[in-house]
Amino acid sequence: MMGGREPEAISEGGEKEYVELDTTAAEARGKVVVRPFVMENFQDIKNVVDALRDGNTIAIVNIRPLKDKDIIELKRAISKLKKTADAVSGDLAGFGDDYIIATPSFAQIYRAKIGATSVQTEEPQAAGPQEETF
Repeated sequence: MMGGREPEAISEGGEKEYVELDTTAAEARGKVVVRPFVMENFQDIKNVVDALRDGNTIAIVNIRPLKDKDIIELKRAISKLKKTADAVSGDLAGFGDDYIIATPSFAQIYRAKIGATSVQTEEPQAAGPQEETF
């Protein structure tokens, strides 16, 4: 219809033929899921890694229980998560002391420039959650 002409496909009865498209399959793949996880032991990382590999999940991982329990296992889990994020061209960042955000390739985590100050106000900014990069 862009050229101003009607399509040539007309059936024998004189009616135009239309192709029905299935849009439900495209909508299901296009959804992004933001999913929370709690890491209580090293085996819990498998669920996070599997969700990240699926490619449509942004994982918010609470690492506090494992951090309190075993710091060495936490470092192993973070290392595995970082390798997976790199493999799927995703992003990984710490959010505060107790959370890690992992994203697939289509999403990027915003990182504020360290030392940047606001020109609009002269008062110091209140300290918010700290970002950590792994």
